[in-house]
Amino acid sequence: AEHPGAALELRVSADSLEVRRGGSCEAAALPAGVRVAPPSCRGLRRLRGDGLHLRMRLRCPPPHADLAFTLRESLKPHKKYIFYCQSCGDIVVKGRKFLRVLPLPSENWSDLVEEWCCHPNPFARSTLHPQHNDCFLGDTFFLLNSENESDKSKENTRVICKRCKTMLGETLSSDTIKYYVTEVIIQPTEACFSPTPRSQFVQSMVARCLLELSSAKSTFRFTIKGDNGKTYILIWLLNSDTLLVESSGSSSSLSVFTLFGDISMPNSGPTGTWNAVKVLYQPCIKFRNKE
Repeated sequence: AEHPGAALELRVSADSLEVRRGGSCEAAALPAGVRVAPPSCRGLRRLRGDGLHLRMRLRCPPPHADLAFTLRESLKPHKKYIFYCQSCGDIVVKGRKFLRVLPLPSENWSDLVEEWCCHPNPFARSTLHPQHNDCFLGDTFFLLNSENESDKSKENTRVICKRCKTMLGETLSSDTIKYYVTEVIIQPTEACFSPTPRSQFVQSMVARCLLELSSAKSTFRFTIKGDNGKTYILIWLLNSDTLLVESSGSSSSLSVFTLFGDISMPNSGPTGTWNAVKVLYQPCIKFRNKE
């Protein structure tokens, strides 16, 4: 029940927060291992239509080793893998064993060569094409030998899923296919495939790419482009150590907040916690931000 005239009381302990008004109490317990520093709480205010806002400092244990997973660690030589279409789960590449899994140079490597060579670029005519048992890893894609894969479109260079017709990548030559990391899921042959909601997968994969690129190249500003070369969004990576804590609350009047637009994140009990990146973004849409 609402008590408009009653005083609002906020209680903060090391592992929970309680909001009391009149006879009602709404509580949020923090996940195991996450603690609040009560003296750090400040800036308490009520925003019309948005509820209470306050700032506080959280203490949490260091991330587990598996949270340091990178794209380059998703594939290992001498193991068999299956590539799935992320949208529908159809098998794209079945039981492929790679003898070599090699990282590619950054996409602007040819521009850097000109700064180091006093003569014309000696690699201008050189191209890197994976052989039968090779997998080359780029920043946002995988290069495989096509091996007569049947999902190539005969009309153009697009590589599409046979089941749902989603674009998975593109053909670079008669024997080389580029698969986008946002469109395929790679798992060992002995693992059981489990589908991941589209929004959750894309956002986590983009965040992972931003982390790797910022760590390897000290770059914090990015553009996301479509396969047609059109820029859709500008992103500035601000923080990579953000921890999100979500609580469904103890009151039926509270609505469940969803981190992603079309799915509900997995939850362990009354609260859930996720590592996240904090970004500043600028959409590049029609009639807006043309430059």
